[in-house]
Amino acid sequence: MNRPRIVNPQLAPLVAVDEGLPPVPAERLTAQSLRERLSAPPPWEPEFRGDGARFADRAPAGAAVLVPLVQRAQGLQLLLTRRTDHLRDHAGQISFPGGRVEPEDDGPVATALRETEEEIGLDRAHIEVLGQLPVYSTVTAFQVTPVVGLVQPGFELRLDSGEVAEAFEVPLSFLMTPAHHQHRRVAFDSGERRFVAMPWQAEGREYFIWGATAAMLRNLYRLLSA
Repeated sequence: MNRPRIVNPQLAPLVAVDEGLPPVPAERLTAQSLRERLSAPPPWEPEFRGDGARFADRAPAGAAVLVPLVQRAQGLQLLLTRRTDHLRDHAGQISFPGGRVEPEDDGPVATALRETEEEIGLDRAHIEVLGQLPVYSTVTAFQVTPVVGLVQPGFELRLDSGEVAEAFEVPLSFLMTPAHHQHRRVAFDSGERRFVAMPWQAEGREYFIWGATAAMLRNLYRLLSA
């Protein structure tokens, strides 16, 4: 199935905002609470398994991303990246650090840690892996395993300028508040695509978090709310 790419997602019509859903309680957004929740998850179901039908000319490929939660005095912050504009896939989008599984990788955790080091220079010595979220299938045919990790402060980032334009942090509490979750719709001749967005503004700029990144964060919300 061929699907048109969404070029300007921020212009997609707004369908709904989840103001009726409760935020994750603050006591669940601590390092220790996340350790406990990821090590022994309660019964829960991810809300999103993938984007839907993929592009017809792609064979499925394994990938992994790190969901890096930085331990700051003001609370946990999610470290995200903005991809450079010239990349083949997801150019200019907000994403987790990560990428394709390589033959030498011993599982998705190894992939996520290696790709994070390569993309943003975050040394794995600063990362405590907590667990994994369900695999997410992207429209570009990647089968992505999100690996959740706690990040100790004191690290220095070294961005790969060929892949990453910038890195920034967003309060986890903001992202785990559904009143900030938008549902948007794009209509095509062949149908429509709906997606979740979580726009974040900082220092006069807006970072439009959407697509697979927002969907995986929504799955994290479901896990922490269960």
